[in-house]
Amino acid sequence: MFPTPKPALTPNTYAYESTPLVKPTGFREYDARWLLEKEINLMGVQALGMGLGTLIGEMGVKKEIVTGHDFRGYSASVKMALISGLLASGCKVHDIGLCMTPMAYFAQFALDVPCVAMVTASHNDNGWTGVKMGANRPLTFGPDEMTRLKEIVLGAKFDMKGGGSYVFVENFPDRYIADLTNRPKIKRKLKVIAACGNGTAGAFAPRVLEAIGCEVIPLDCELDHTFPNYNPNTEDMKMLHAMRDAVLKHKADVALGFDGDGDRCGVVDNEGEEIFADKVGVMLARWMSESHKGATFVVDVKSTGLFNTDPVLKANGVKADYWKTGHSYIKRRVNELGALAGFEKSGHFFFNKPFGRGYDDGMIFGLAVCDMLDRSPDKTMADLRKALPKTWGSPTMAPHCDDEKKYGIVDAVTKHFVDAKAKGDKVAGQAIRDVVTVNGVRVTVEDGTWGLVRASSNKPELVVVVESPASEQRMHDMFKAIDGVLRTHPDVGAYNQTI
Repeated sequence: MFPTPKPALTPNTYAYESTPLVKPTGFREYDARWLLEKEINLMGVQALGMGLGTLIGEMGVKKEIVTGHDFRGYSASVKMALISGLLASGCKVHDIGLCMTPMAYFAQFALDVPCVAMVTASHNDNGWTGVKMGANRPLTFGPDEMTRLKEIVLGAKFDMKGGGSYVFVENFPDRYIADLTNRPKIKRKLKVIAACGNGTAGAFAPRVLEAIGCEVIPLDCELDHTFPNYNPNTEDMKMLHAMRDAVLKHKADVALGFDGDGDRCGVVDNEGEEIFADKVGVMLARWMSESHKGATFVVDVKSTGLFNTDPVLKANGVKADYWKTGHSYIKRRVNELGALAGFEKSGHFFFNKPFGRGYDDGMIFGLAVCDMLDRSPDKTMADLRKALPKTWGSPTMAPHCDDEKKYGIVDAVTKHFVDAKAKGDKVAGQAIRDVVTVNGVRVTVEDGTWGLVRASSNKPELVVVVESPASEQRMHDMFKAIDGVLRTHPDVGAYNQTI
C-alpha cells in the first residue's frame, strides 16, 4: 500500500511529511518537471519511481534502469527518493552518480541497460527538478508514455512486487569521456572557450575538448549550484553575451556553451557573434552532406527556413523534415526516418551513425563544430556564418502563461491564423503563404518572413520565434503581428527576453 498522491499540500504539516505531493501539470509532453517542495515532495518523487517501475513492467521491458543526477543542491536527494520507488517496484538500479544527461543515455549502451531515469531540471531555474526517462534506447518517453505514467502515479496504481537491487557504478564519467575522445586529435590549433554556467558540464567539458587537441579556456566551469553568474541556458542572452566577451578578450576561435545538464550546446564565433543553434545546424548539414549526399535532416518548427532554401543543401540533395519541437519528438523522428541528424533551435542535436548513437549530446555537437573547423583550415567560424544566406532571426522568446491555460491559448492562436489564411487576410502586411500546425502554429508570408507560437513543454510559458530572409524590419513586423494576437489573451504575461 502507498498513499494516493495529492495535487496540493501545505508545508510544515503532518500531511506534507506523510503524503505524496504530485501536481498533475508536472507530467509534460516528453519528460517531467516540478518546482520542488511546492509542486512535488520527496514522497511524490518516490511515487514517481514506483510508477515508472510499474510502467516499465507494463511495457514488457526488462526491469533494469540507469540513474544519474545533475549538479543542483537537491538533485542527489531527489534521485535517492526516485531510486527507493524504483526498488519497491522491482527494478535493478545502476546508479552512475553525478553526470550530464547524455552520460546516462550512453550508459544504457555501455552497461547494456534498457531503461534510463535522469534526475535533472535541465536549464530551468533553481527550484525546479525533473526526470528524463526512456525504456527503448536511444529514445525517451513521448506523450503516450507520459500520459500512462501520469495515470499510474496519480491513481497510485503501483505494482510493488519488491525484489529490486542497487549498484553504484564507480568512475563512469571516465568511460564516457574515453568513448568520445578515442579518436584522432584535430590538426588545427583551436582556442576554444568552454562555457558551462557553473552547471554540471563544468566537471567534464574542458577535459573532453582538451583531449581532442583544443586549447581550452574555461568560463564559469566551477560547479556552483547557486548559478551565481547566469542560468546555464544556451538560449539565454546573458550566457551568450558572457561567451562573446570571453571570445573577444582571449581572441578565441569559438565559444561553446553547455546547458545545465550538458545535452545542449550554444555557439559564439570568433567575432563575438552568437550563432543560434539552428544556423549552426545549417553549417553542420552543409559539412555532413558533402560526404552523405541526399541525407535527411530533421529540424524543429522553431528553426530557420534555410534548411529548405540553402543552395548548398539543395545541391547536396538534402531533404529537410520540419517536426515538433522537443528532444523526445526529434529523437524519435530521426530514428523513424533514419535521418543523418536532427537539429533543434534550442541546441539539442541528435547524430545518427556514423556520428553518434541517435541521442542528444551537447559534447558531440561541440566536437562536431571543432571537426568542421578542423576540416576548413582556411576559414574562421565567422567565415562559415557569413557564407550562409542572410536572415534575421530572433532568439527564443517566452511570455509567461500558466500550464493550465497555455495549450488552450495556443489552440486559439492557431485557429486565428488558419482562419486568416482561409479568408485571405494579411499578416504583417502580406498575404499568408503557408500555415504549419504540426506543433503550435508557424505562419509564413509571401516574402518568406515567418513567426511561430507554441506552448513550452517544460515551463509555464509560450514560445515565440520570428525570422525574415528579407530584412531586420520585416522580422520586427512579424513579431509585432504575432504579439498583437497574443495580447488579445489577458492570460499571456511578460516575455523573458525580446528583440
